Amino acid sequence: MRVKCVLCDKIDKLDDQLPLAKRLRNRPIHTYMCDACYERIKERTETRKASSSFQLTVETKKESEWI
Repeated sequence: MRVKCVLCDKIDKLDDQLPLAKRLRNRPIHTYMCDACYERIKERTETRKASSSFQLTVETKKESEWI
């Protein structure tokens, strides 16, 4: 299966039996990122997490009185 990275438009080949290939084939909402782009984003995210300005936003849900 030929796939295209959403960030750098690099075309890669995946084995048809890999779980990632099946996920991309069956659910078009999933996107593919090449290994280089994935590692670059991973490193930058870890750098931001290590800085003091990173805040993870978590939505709090109110429980209903009727449940």
